[in-house]
Amino acid sequence: MSGEAIQSNELTLSREDIVRLSERVEGAQTRAYAIPKLTDEYPAMTIADGYAVQTELRRRYLAAGHRLVGWKAGLTSKAKMQQMGVNVPSIGFLTDRMARPENSAISTADLVHPRVECEVAFVMKKDLHGPGCTREDVLDATDYVLPAVEIIDSRFSGFKFDLASVIADNGSSARFVGGGRARYVEELDLRTLGVVMEKNGEMVAMGASAAVLGHPAEAIAMLVNILADMGEHLPAGSFVMSGGITEAIPVKPGDSVIARFQELGSVSMRFV
Repeated sequence: MSGEAIQSNELTLSREDIVRLSERVEGAQTRAYAIPKLTDEYPAMTIADGYAVQTELRRRYLAAGHRLVGWKAGLTSKAKMQQMGVNVPSIGFLTDRMARPENSAISTADLVHPRVECEVAFVMKKDLHGPGCTREDVLDATDYVLPAVEIIDSRFSGFKFDLASVIADNGSSARFVGGGRARYVEELDLRTLGVVMEKNGEMVAMGASAAVLGHPAEAIAMLVNILADMGEHLPAGSFVMSGGITEAIPVKPGDSVIARFQELGSVSMRFV
């Protein structure tokens, strides 16, 4: 399928299809089983369809008592966008049930293909509205940044997926851990922060924060503009993850992971 078709903002799914697919994704997420990518059954599915399913999924979780705490940007590195054949990042929502404390033991029993990546998280002090949100707007609205590790988990069998399916699966969001030291943005050069990830004492990934669209705040600006397309905004108090600085590293029970961030300290966790 050509990139243009997938990136279309036309809705092709009926309301009934959207509800049905959101139930299918919710089942895979809550009961930790793999499902075929959604485009196998709906090959014409577009990015707009993916967000419609994600929005319905969010509605279902909030109706079940989950609390929306923020958002995350995905596919923010040029390499990952090329790999997926897209030219825009994707976004997903974060709830209170996905948060895990720093240094805790994280169960893998309720995850399908867990992988970890290092990100810079932003906590907002002002509401942000798109379209036209810029990096400067984001920095101005940021209370502080802190280091985070996102545990992503694609619910699709055999790691076969496409952008519409990934967006419907809430960008593979599963768990996240914030830690280290909170810092004000004006104290840092957010483009040049180095990050190293260690698994079981060995270095498995490294990167610099510029990998995220040249500057992590660019990813947040894009996220705000995508929210505007969905008729939403980013409220003050939101916790926002700006996208993976390192590649995603698979984890299994018994693994311990430490992400060390220049200037921001480290975030650690183990998997059981």
